[in-house]
Amino acid sequence: MEELDKNATPVSGLPLGFHGTVIHSRSLDDLEILENCIVIVGIDGKIQALQADVESDQINSIVSENGYVPDVFPVKYLKRGGFLCPGFVDTHNHAPQWAQRGVGRGISLLDWLDKVTFAHEAKFQDPEYAKHMYASCVTGLLQQGITTASYYGSHHGQATCILADVCFEKGQRALVGKCNMNRNAPDWYRDPSVSDSLRETRELIHHVQKLDPESRLVKPILTPRFAICCEPELLDGLGAIAREHPDLPIQTHFNEAKQEIEFTHQLFPEFDTEADLYQRYGLLNDRSILAHCIFLQEGEMRRIQELGCGISHCPISNTTMQDFMVAPVREYLRRGIKVGLGTDSGGGYSSSILDAMKQAFIVSNAQQMLTQGRDPALSLCEGFFLATLGGAQVCGLDDRVGNFAVGKEFDALEVHTNLGQAGVMSPVEDEDTLQVIFEKFLMTGDDRNIVKVYVSGRSVKL
Repeated sequence: MEELDKNATPVSGLPLGFHGTVIHSRSLDDLEILENCIVIVGIDGKIQALQADVESDQINSIVSENGYVPDVFPVKYLKRGGFLCPGFVDTHNHAPQWAQRGVGRGISLLDWLDKVTFAHEAKFQDPEYAKHMYASCVTGLLQQGITTASYYGSHHGQATCILADVCFEKGQRALVGKCNMNRNAPDWYRDPSVSDSLRETRELIHHVQKLDPESRLVKPILTPRFAICCEPELLDGLGAIAREHPDLPIQTHFNEAKQEIEFTHQLFPEFDTEADLYQRYGLLNDRSILAHCIFLQEGEMRRIQELGCGISHCPISNTTMQDFMVAPVREYLRRGIKVGLGTDSGGGYSSSILDAMKQAFIVSNAQQMLTQGRDPALSLCEGFFLATLGGAQVCGLDDRVGNFAVGKEFDALEVHTNLGQAGVMSPVEDEDTLQVIFEKFLMTGDDRNIVKVYVSGRSVKL
């Protein structure tokens, strides 16, 4: 990999202008579809103006009001079937599992780790392999419109630093964590000691802070794989790092499977629940991203809500391992708990947030049936919220991204639904409303319909 310019700005350096349809979430149940909307993005990559119902002859005056010369200011006009929406947020992704997606269906979580995953992640001991595979992973996610990802790296400190470098170089917004694990894994794939695990974690934090001092794009995240893989001393040490860095996010697997919950209780019999365990070690707070959360007890839900933790809902992996597991997402939303979507690839076979959204709808239908209607299925606008603003909330980035509020950074997708023979999305017909076009994209579109991807105003899709 070429030496990175640590002082390079991640934005394009040019103002941007768009006129056409803009779609974003203002809240869980407030999907805003703006027609004839003008969007102006400043050279700092932030949204400078957003105004709907603007006719063509009004554009120049708005451009002028925002400090630009109309005759030379670049405005891109979106045709019917084209629109802007916020970039997708993947709140739970295993970057070193990029090449193993789709492998290991039909076996239990712990068997899948032992028979498939650990051997694959061990390859990242080789820095050259890490550079190649992480470049493929980050490029692949950007191609699919994932502008922000919360990444688990392997347990290798050097490889995880490489992942951070790749995200920064390619312009993806990312939380990057070295996976902490010093027991209940093969000798050839675990941290040799607690001190080694903590030292490499601190080295990653230092590396990322040097790479991106203002966290414009990349930020380190504490990443105990799960309690099964961590001795109490290691969890204690990670809690100490969390206290030293009060702005540092934290991620772990939480109430993922019954087998995992039972094993955790055997290892930590002094705790009634995983919430008790992680709070005791200082790893449960408003910066925590808890992946899966399928079997939460009443007290755990109250604790998560009170502490402001976020939940990463991973419906594909939850339903395609050995068991079909349904997370009660409606109940979490009803309680005001932050929820976003995670691909969990490679536990999830797909790295597409569009696929995760569709599976979330299916799972919510199952939950509606299981609760005899008490938990209504997710609506289209709720699913889109989870994929965008909800995910930004879970990652602690909703003050910067997630929708097109003026002042936020321009993380956006330019979607074209009229591709002719170039795509397989449901055809757009003359009578289709904007709502219908949007639904067709979410349910039948794919990465080919995402023609441009912007992160902080910078075009990042090849």
